[in-house]
Amino acid sequence: METLADDVESLLLRLPPEVTRINATMRLAIQAEFGGWELKRTRLYPDGSRKVLLRRKRTRTRPRSGPSTEYA
Repeated sequence: METLADDVESLLLRLPPEVTRINATMRLAIQAEFGGWELKRTRLYPDGSRKVLLRRKRTRTRPRSGPSTEYA
């Protein structure tokens, strides 16, 4: 039996201080549009960097491990 935590995957992004708020918004919108991610949490640090936590529901079509190393 799978737990609820197994049905969600997370991605932690670090955005450096030189990334503006507008550019950060555009990057996250692209991740949401094409990757199916939603924003879970954003944290702004005193040095201007940001850490962003994204999450999405896991589907049966997405592999649970990394990319396949097999070639056809």
